[in-house]
Amino acid sequence: MFGSQWALSSELRVSGCELKQDGDLDSNLKGKVMATFQSFEDIEAWQKARELTRKVYAISNAGTFSRDFGLRDQIRRASASIMSNIAEGFDRSGTREFIQFLAIAKGSAGEVKSQLYIAIDQNYIDKETFDRLFALAAETGRLIGGLINYLRNSSIKGAKYR
Repeated sequence: MFGSQWALSSELRVSGCELKQDGDLDSNLKGKVMATFQSFEDIEAWQKARELTRKVYAISNAGTFSRDFGLRDQIRRASASIMSNIAEGFDRSGTREFIQFLAIAKGSAGEVKSQLYIAIDQNYIDKETFDRLFALAAETGRLIGGLINYLRNSSIKGAKYR
């Protein structure tokens, strides 16, 4: 069942869910079903992080943004860090380590949001681009947070602890 596979119980198979205190799913997440993770590429948060990274690279290749090497490189590293930490944590095969790497990934999503403010303040991106990327970074962070909450509340321990 484990190794490089994470199974979610049949009672809670929601990607990025956040549990309320009464145990009900947050209403906007009901009905979003996710299959067992066979690989990190199956994780919705990783897929969103990949989309975010593609878009960050695209916007940071244009105009004056491309010449601000410090900000360009930092926002690229932060977005790539989200994907990388989800993947590395998944492949560690231990729930505690996975949660630790997910927390780092969530922090990197926050870092991307902060750097987007710098980009708009410097007129490197327009308001529409800012809003779109900020929403994607925020959604990625929420998905990661929901997965962290699920793993903390589950009995899944990973192959390392069997």
